[in-house]
Amino acid sequence: MNAALRPAWSVQVALRCAAFAERWFPDAYVFAAIGVVVIAAFAMGFGASPAQVAQRFGEGYWSLIPFTMQMAFVVIGGFVVATAPPVARLIDRLARLPRTGRGAVCFVALLSMGSSLLSWGFSLVFAGLLVRALARRRELDMDYRAAGAAAYLGLGAVWALGLSSSAAQLQANPASMPPGLLQVTGVLPFTQTILLWQSVLMAAILIAASLLVCWLTAPTGAVARTAENFVGATVDVETPPLPPAHESTRRPGEWLEHSPLLVILLSLLGFGWLALEFIDKPLVTAIANLNTYNFLFLSLGLLLHWRLRSFLDAVTRAVPATAGVLIQFPLYGGMALILTHATGADGAALSHRLAQLFVRIANHDTFAAVMGVYSAVLGFFVPSGGGKWIIEAPYVMQAANELHFHLGWTVQIYNAAEALPNLINPFWMLPLLGILGLRARDLVGFTFVQLLVHVPLVLGLLWLLGETLAYVPPLLP
Repeated sequence: MNAALRPAWSVQVALRCAAFAERWFPDAYVFAAIGVVVIAAFAMGFGASPAQVAQRFGEGYWSLIPFTMQMAFVVIGGFVVATAPPVARLIDRLARLPRTGRGAVCFVALLSMGSSLLSWGFSLVFAGLLVRALARRRELDMDYRAAGAAAYLGLGAVWALGLSSSAAQLQANPASMPPGLLQVTGVLPFTQTILLWQSVLMAAILIAASLLVCWLTAPTGAVARTAENFVGATVDVETPPLPPAHESTRRPGEWLEHSPLLVILLSLLGFGWLALEFIDKPLVTAIANLNTYNFLFLSLGLLLHWRLRSFLDAVTRAVPATAGVLIQFPLYGGMALILTHATGADGAALSHRLAQLFVRIANHDTFAAVMGVYSAVLGFFVPSGGGKWIIEAPYVMQAANELHFHLGWTVQIYNAAEALPNLINPFWMLPLLGILGLRARDLVGFTFVQLLVHVPLVLGLLWLLGETLAYVPPLLP
């Protein structure tokens, strides 16, 4: 290959890593199942009886149904809003702004990360559709791989520091917590997690660093590969428009599907309730309720689609992306109860033993770095922000209590570190890859470079900013 066309050495290494992962790493459900077996084995190894472990697993299996459905609706709500006709027109207008291919890549990255602070589900779909719209502008010569990687940065860099953070949402909603966790952590409102000035500053620094990496690594000129170079890219395929209302009035059912009448009536009820909710409660308190958060996105999506048929078609396209959440979260619930309630002869559960291990190997000053590394490594094997927090929270939060480390910042350590493996883990890329018609290996070469920058930056910020916070005991409702 001509030296001018050969990718940089870091991209070559990343592509090899991606190919290895695609060949050897099984489905994420397999990792969750292995996690259940390993935790059960350790619990029995420390004295819990097989009958007790099995009982705790069965009791915990369905304990997260409310939270599971809430997380599924985060995906559905984001998808429905992002695919609404007015948003599609907005995407087309935004796609006219960049003047160069490199500028387009950075533009996608900025909007992806910014929108992910509102909803990671919306960000993933919105940014993917924006890349497709930009790719239709042939004169940009935009590298399609780099733009796809930029679209993924919302989920790979800062989403967990925003409103749809699973861990922050869970800690602010005591009704969604698994048994036993509330007593360890208490209730942590957003003002103690994602709205800390330390968290806002870290998000801003990560966004700036990510944009710089995008600018420096986006291929230009002869080495740029546009969408035309990828067989699976479907940038010219648009969602077929709904037929005009007058063509669907032969039967009452069809007329109701295509008439805005029911949408208007439902929207009046929905937004009326939301108005009362935001009037009666502080903004931060209201939006911290996952049910309110999801209700807002669904109501907005319904109104933007304007017709029930369009709204229902969008929901149908969104549901497959929730499969991993629906089938894996019950395993996480079972793991959480084994961790916290399967006790040995001395009455100690596995979560207590893990907490003691953290206390032994870390102190107040090193806790942020130790937990950050641990959460990042575990995140590659359990790619689920909310599910992994349910597993991790009982013992890391107990350790934070014993070390007198700020509980809200412990959640943010988890959030920032948990996002790191997303940069190279293909699990969360799947919806985006489907939109772009690419493979994970096409993106990972660029996101791997982001990972090399983010790891030391995130761990350093977690340690430095954590030193500015004082411990506050758990607040029980």
